[in-house]
Parts: sequence; structure tokens; C-alpha cells
Amino acid sequence: MSVFLVYLFCLVVGFIFVLGSALMGQLGGDHGHVGGSGGHAEAGADGSDAPGVSFFSPIVMAAFVTAFGAFGLTLSQFEMTKPPAISAFLSAVGALIVSGLLVTVLRQLFHATDSSSESQVGTLVGHTATVITPIPEGAVGEIAYVQSGTRYTAPAREESGKAVTNGSQVKITRTGSQFFVTLDTPTSNPKNT
Repeated sequence: MSVFLVYLFCLVVGFIFVLGSALMGQLGGDHGHVGGSGGHAEAGADGSDAPGVSFFSPIVMAAFVTAFGAFGLTLSQFEMTKPPAISAFLSAVGALIVSGLLVTVLRQLFHATDSSSESQVGTLVGHTATVITPIPEGAVGEIAYVQSGTRYTAPAREESGKAVTNGSQVKITRTGSQFFVTLDTPTSNPKNT
């Protein structure tokens, strides 16, 4: 099989995979937020802080193969770079650059969308919320709060482990996978159990 056909095969197969993945919405791997619970879930083969985008994700590997094929086809047309050792080496370098740029762009895109919601949650300490599911003693209930005109809910515990009745006004003291709250006003009474 000629080198030209290898490059053409890489270009076609890689392009079909990239296009199919894009159409099926798989550009970032599995990534999502758990709705309504205040939780956050991410999945992806990634060793950095970026959600689900790495050099070893299928979309980036397919982009590498596509770029390798495209560079190889182009470089094999010039006498100076026509030998397979030269065109393959330069194609691999070009494909690494393209893949690196793709990873950088996707990480910035996902970081911008994730950090905006996470930083808003971080600003909730000191805000008032309403208990919508009673918080049992030493256990988790649910609160509702309004931020930027939108109502959200989150699992919550009372900071010292006390029970808090439904409808009580509380102040958010800490955020995380669950929120911690304290009673906000003297009129809100914890349930005696």
C-alpha cells in the first residue's frame, strides 16, 4: 500500500469519526450537572482540573489522525518532503500541534462554562435561604435560595446538627456537595426531637 493511501485513509477515517462525534454531541465526553440537587458530576479521562478533555479522549485522538492524514497528503506532494520518513515525521508534528490547540480550546470553553456556575455558588455564604424539606437532627434536608433572580435548591445540614423545620429562614454558612446553614432569625425555631 502506498504512503499516499495511508494518509488518505487516516484523513477519511479520522474525519468521519470527528464529524460523527460532533453530530452526536460527544465533543467533551460525558459531562453534566445533576439538576435540582445542587450536585455536580463529571466524567472523562483527564488528569488535569479541566472537565473531561485530555489528549487521550477519542475526539482528540481522531483529530490527530485526521490532521496526520491531511498533513501527510499535503507534504507528500512536494519533492523536498515526499520521502515517507520526512512526511510522516512532519505530519506527526503538525497533528500534535492541531491536537494541542483543540485540547486548549475545549478546556477553555468548558472551564468558562463550569467556573461561572461554581463561582456563583461560592458567593452564597451569608445569603438567606428557606428550608423546603425539614432538616432532621444530624441529617440532611433541603433549602431553596434565590440568586440572580433564579430559584435554586440544594441539600443542606444545620451547622451544629440541630433539626430545622420546614419554612424556616436560614443563613448559608458553607457550600460544597451539600450546604451548611444556621438559623437566620430568632423567630425560626428548630424542631425539638
